[in-house]
Parts: sequence; structure tokens; C-alpha cells
Amino acid sequence: MEGTGRPALISVIVPVYNIVEYLQRCVDSIRRQTWRNLEIILVDDGSTDNSGALAEKMALEDKRIRVFHKENGGSSSARNLGISHARGDYIGFVDSDDYIEPQMYERLLSVALSENLLMVQTSRDEIDEQGNKMPDVCIPPDVPQLWECERFMRELLLHRGDCSFCTKLIHASLLKEERFPVGELNEDFNLLVRLLPRVPAVAILPEQDYHVFYRYGSNTRTRDEEEFPQVFTDIVRNADRVYEIVKKEYPQLLPEAMRFGLFQRLDYMLHIPVSRMTRDNAFYMDVKAYLGKHRKDVIGSAYLTGKNKVYLLLLGTAPRLVRRVHRMLMRTRKKE
Repeated sequence: MEGTGRPALISVIVPVYNIVEYLQRCVDSIRRQTWRNLEIILVDDGSTDNSGALAEKMALEDKRIRVFHKENGGSSSARNLGISHARGDYIGFVDSDDYIEPQMYERLLSVALSENLLMVQTSRDEIDEQGNKMPDVCIPPDVPQLWECERFMRELLLHRGDCSFCTKLIHASLLKEERFPVGELNEDFNLLVRLLPRVPAVAILPEQDYHVFYRYGSNTRTRDEEEFPQVFTDIVRNADRVYEIVKKEYPQLLPEAMRFGLFQRLDYMLHIPVSRMTRDNAFYMDVKAYLGKHRKDVIGSAYLTGKNKVYLLLLGTAPRLVRRVHRMLMRTRKKE
């Protein structure tokens, strides 16, 4: 660590759950890091396949690997357990089906130390199951950039920032008291917006050193029209949380925060199955009422597209009818 005469230790936390097919690739990519002074914390979250045994085997091969086993509780609880055992000056996270380039942590740490930063971010890409590079979800900058926390928050509110903790190196002091929310999805956004007011600036590196492995069926990727992942309710809850943070810390960003809340509700309304759009669904009714209450904010927003505004206004008035028409249009496009 800085000023101690020893190299900084990085703790890399990997939640592990029924991922035996991809775990070796993930861990090997961490073991190959050019920054050698790191520990790899594998948290077996109650796997029912051979993932836990494979983790133990890899720990025998590399003394930098430590394995912890726990009952299944989800990615957040696994990450939180890893944080509680981390001994590093800096902490990173890698999802167990993803993999990273050998220089990633050395690059991130170099910038963190030279600029005295608490948070540094690399860029990422997404790779499909056939090994093809997919369109970028987050556009990497052409050159390294230094964003003040207000700008970073604004980029998140406009859906241009990267909220993933997997692309970041975090000073351990930031996570002494804060943790990922257990039992919720969109957990990275939840924690990041709570931490940002304590982070003066974040460096954004252009290299796409983190590779997200896009597996169909994970997270919100689903083929079943009647399936409604929890993430669509959690993104609405997080929109309300970040609005309160912005109101307190960055009041000049309230128009962007309002846009964010409206957009997240649009996402919710376009994904909830029509069969669940009923009066006894309290959450749905709250979303509908919110859209009706904020019609003027929809119309006056400088950050919503014309198409967004039309959908939001209609969904706040006749949501079931709009969804039926929308579903018919989507099916027609698929046939074409």
C-alpha cells in the first residue's frame, strides 16, 4: 500500500454458483494477471454441481486462492461474504462466467495510485456463446478520462454510464461499512449510487479488459412472455432511491433523475405480462399512478425521446391496451 514500502494487495472476489463449465476460464484469467500481488476469493454460494470441488482443487494449485462455502443466498450475499474476508488494499469483482485480460488490474491499480483515486474503471465488451463480440452496451472513451462524481452520476442517470462493479477497482475503505443489498437485483447500481458521493472522481480507461459472457437465460434474458424477472421491479425501486440521493447531493441533476425514474418505469411497463396488470397488483398500480401524476414531467423532459414520451403518456392512461398493441407489433416485426 502507498507509503508502507510493500506493493498494494488486490482482493478479487468471485461469487460461484453452479458454474463448473466456465469457472476454470474465469479463475485462470485472474491467475494470469501481470499484477501478481493479489488474492482470489472464491465464494461457493451453495452450488449443487461440482463448482465447489473445482474451486477447492484450484486453491491447491495456487496459494493466492481462498475458498469459502455458504448456503445459497444470491450473488450479493456471496460478494458481501467475500468483502468481509478480503485483506486487500483494493477490491475487485469478477463474475464467474466472465473473464479478464492479463493487464487489467495492473492498469487499474497504476492509475489509482498515480492519481490517488478511490475508484477506477476499465471498459468492457460482451461476448456471445459462439465467441462473437456483441454491440457495446457502454461505449468506451477514446482516451483515459477523469470524471468528477457528479458527471459520473449524470451519465448513470442518462443510461450512458457503467454501474457494474466488475469493471472497477475499489479502495477497500469504501466498503468498510457499505454492502450489496441482499435479495435484490440491480444491486450494483444500488451500491454504486450510495458510494458516489464519497468518491471525488473516477478514472475511466478505454481498454476493454473485462469480457462479459452473454449467456441466454441469465439475468433478464428470457424467452417466456409470462416470465417477469424481479429486476424490473428492483430498477424502479432503485430509481426512487437515486432520486432521493440526487435531491440531497446533486440537486442540479434533478431533471436527469426524473428522466431516469420515468424511463425505468417505462421499462417495467413494457415487460410486465399483461396478465399481471391487475388492480390487485399494488406495485403495478403504483407505477401506473406515478405515470399519471408526472405527465407534465414527461412532456417537459429534455432527456426523453418523442417515442419515450408517447409511450409513457399512453401507458399512464391505457396501459393494458397499449401493451396488447405493442405485443402485436413486436410479433409482426419478428415474422418480418
